[in-house]
Amino acid sequence: MMHWIVGWSLKFRLFVVALAVAMMFVGITQLRTMPVDALPEFAPPYVEVQTEALGLSAPEVEELVTLNLEELLNGTPWLQTMRSTSVPGLSSITLIFQPGTDIIRARQLVSERLSLAYALPNVAQPPVILPPLSATSRAMIVGLSSKQVSAIEMSVLARWTIRPALLSVPGVANVAIWGMRDRQLQVQVDPAKLRANHITLDQIVSTTGNALWVSPLTFLNASTPGSGGWIDGPQQRIEVRHVLPISSPKDLAQVNVEDTTLSLGDVAAVVEDHQPLIGDNILANDSPGLLLVIEKFPGANPEDVTRGVEAKLAELQPGLSGIQIDTNIFRPANFIDMAMGNLTWSLLIGFLLLVLVLLAFFYHWRVALISLVVIPLSLVTAGLVLDLRGSTMNMMVLAGLLIAVAIVVADAIMDVENIVRRLRQHRLEGSDRSTASIILEASLEVRSAMIFATLMILLALLPIFLLGGVSGAFFQPPAIS
Repeated sequence: MMHWIVGWSLKFRLFVVALAVAMMFVGITQLRTMPVDALPEFAPPYVEVQTEALGLSAPEVEELVTLNLEELLNGTPWLQTMRSTSVPGLSSITLIFQPGTDIIRARQLVSERLSLAYALPNVAQPPVILPPLSATSRAMIVGLSSKQVSAIEMSVLARWTIRPALLSVPGVANVAIWGMRDRQLQVQVDPAKLRANHITLDQIVSTTGNALWVSPLTFLNASTPGSGGWIDGPQQRIEVRHVLPISSPKDLAQVNVEDTTLSLGDVAAVVEDHQPLIGDNILANDSPGLLLVIEKFPGANPEDVTRGVEAKLAELQPGLSGIQIDTNIFRPANFIDMAMGNLTWSLLIGFLLLVLVLLAFFYHWRVALISLVVIPLSLVTAGLVLDLRGSTMNMMVLAGLLIAVAIVVADAIMDVENIVRRLRQHRLEGSDRSTASIILEASLEVRSAMIFATLMILLALLPIFLLGGVSGAFFQPPAIS
């Protein structure tokens, strides 16, 4: 077999050279678009389901929500492990599937089972499947700060303008807003005034809730708002539409308390404020602000995601006057660019040193050129195969390629050195054999030793492919590359 391969390559050497040039061209073109990341995707395929149940304690969430959903999701095809966490007001269930499971099919199966979730308490919201996230998750963190725009107004812009725009960027899975201050009209009661005017707290709650379009409190009439109805005229039917007159604390303060002649402003302080914060975000200018934590889909290129987010923020900037946007708080693309730049310089320096070593050993530029062509051709071919497999270029893949370079260099030098030695020997002996036959014989002399040495290395790597979990996800990419 090896005799035929080497002999065919020598006979059709021009075709082999053209094939190598085409492989280099296609490989370099394709590798420029290959996704680059710091680490491989080491997280197993999983689906996370969260259910809000405001007002329930952790034991109540466990008994009324989590256990019901676990019984419903148990037995999902390809399910390997199911974990759950119950905290006050929230249930979280993580379903880990077998390696190699299509995450889209897994989400579809979970969604079909969740459609049967009817035995949940009334205070529980419908279960929500969170978007799939990459193992490294965060692709970028953007800071928002302003001295002219209030924190509440900036939060409104972030929630209703900036976040939807960023979610439209290809590769962005989720945008979490840290430090967001929801705009609220708060009725801050004074117990002394309530007691003096013989008004109960239930009256204040009922009045405030029914003054709104829709109230989340199920025991109020506003929880089930009716339609506006219509008025029939001679020629047409005119629709009646509700227009809420309350848009500020002053408007809400003028609403009369139920069963009294007093207004809310007479017995309580009605203000515009936000929910109590758990912590806060202090940016570089020592002012409170918002942090937009941008998370990416599995397999998404962080550099493409970063460029897309920055381009989208640049489009939004004219409508965000007075707001400073800082995209350098956490930007992994900077690390990737720096690492790729350092790697490029290291490869160039190593390539030049290899040229000097080969010239010093062989004293012939053609021999050195053959050895130098083999190395980039092998790397480009390996990168092309990895790209076709859907792999990303990361640190673990680069480590495997660097180890392989040492093997390729050793094999190339061994082969070329034996061919040169045989050619010189036959030239000194005055042999009339053709150069092609001498090269074929010299190449086959060392081929068996090189094949056995390569097989020994592959056998040493074989146990790595038997690893599972996070260890297998980390060590299999360098072994494959």
